[in-house]
Amino acid sequence: MVGTVFDLATRSLYLCVGQRDDMASFLPAVLRGGVDVVQLREKYLPDEARRDQARIMVPICRDFGVPFIMNDSPELALSVGADGVHVGQDDVPVRRCRELLGPDALVGLSTHTDDEFDAGLAQPVTYLSAGPVVETPTKEGRPPTGVDYAVRAQARSAVPVFVTGGVNDENVADLVARGLRHFVVVRFLTHSPAPEEAARALRTALDVARA
Repeated sequence: MVGTVFDLATRSLYLCVGQRDDMASFLPAVLRGGVDVVQLREKYLPDEARRDQARIMVPICRDFGVPFIMNDSPELALSVGADGVHVGQDDVPVRRCRELLGPDALVGLSTHTDDEFDAGLAQPVTYLSAGPVVETPTKEGRPPTGVDYAVRAQARSAVPVFVTGGVNDENVADLVARGLRHFVVVRFLTHSPAPEEAARALRTALDVARA
């Protein structure tokens, strides 16, 4: 399925973004700013609308050497030439995603409890996400897990763990100090009037903290 095999262990700033009318300018801006993984997260649009958005995003990601991941549907991921898929606990099983997309595809799984995380480690995932560590409107109705959950997950994981929930340039250093290394960002970039500058500020704060 994929032309490039990506090592997510070396990547730390993962953007989840929904459909945008300005995607052709927004996406290059945040990639210039330092985003190094991109997911199209659109749960309610028809498949064709998601394909149309992905067809804008995939070549931009290719130009920047950044993996593009489709949310929820391995079939859509396959149809648009995505580098992988991200699924939740109630979506298509990880093993089915792996069967459809092949051994080199990126397959991620959301986890929100220790039991879910341990079960995820036993599956053929490329990475796991942990959170949301704080309450966030992008996960409406889901109680926060707290940072301790992500720290426990990171400590026992053989794959990269991407932390979700309210990550920004002011709190990322504290998260790094707790041993966390990989972060999902949504609102800090998608709601910014200056997305390239916001991405660069977050990347700088992250790199300084990790150094």
